[in-house]
Amino acid sequence: MFRLRTSISILILFASVVAQAQTSFFSQLADSALVLTKQNVRYDPSYFQISYPNGDVPANRGVCTDVVIRAYRKLGIDLQKEVHLDIQSNFGKYPKKWGLKKPDKNIDHRRVPNLMTYFSRHGKTKRISQNPIDYLPGDIVCWNLGHGITHIGLVSRKKSEDGRRFLIVHNIGAGQVVEDILFDYEIIGHYQYQK
Repeated sequence: MFRLRTSISILILFASVVAQAQTSFFSQLADSALVLTKQNVRYDPSYFQISYPNGDVPANRGVCTDVVIRAYRKLGIDLQKEVHLDIQSNFGKYPKKWGLKKPDKNIDHRRVPNLMTYFSRHGKTKRISQNPIDYLPGDIVCWNLGHGITHIGLVSRKKSEDGRRFLIVHNIGAGQVVEDILFDYEIIGHYQYQK
């Protein structure tokens, strides 16, 4: 009986440590996204030839996906590499809307539908709702802006003025900013990802 109680206590302690580590990771991710808002970045959807792995477009340029990519990179996770490797092995599972015949390490990770596919395959797909308490710091949110345009951002630890929602770090055209836009557009994806 003593061994059983000890084993259960160890399992509970282990589960608690794992939960704290995950919470810490997502808080760090939310904070790393917030740091990006201090950089002057011009919205630029141009195609760039970039190095691989750990390639990035020029530091003063970027789009919404670059916010997510750069926030994860600050925590040592290279989404360029991770997405590229997954597309290489599972090309048929990724969207075909760009007419590509093979993976392209320069751009694949910079497309919202590809990130949505990757996060749904390797992360945790979370519930989409209109309830702000469902969206936690470090969560990834994707929106449909209409006319086939998608958008992505990260939930920060900063709250809206009314204290009801966490603000979003994103780049929709005005650079890497933090704004109260969670419910401004139709939410089409909600994820957590930790490698």
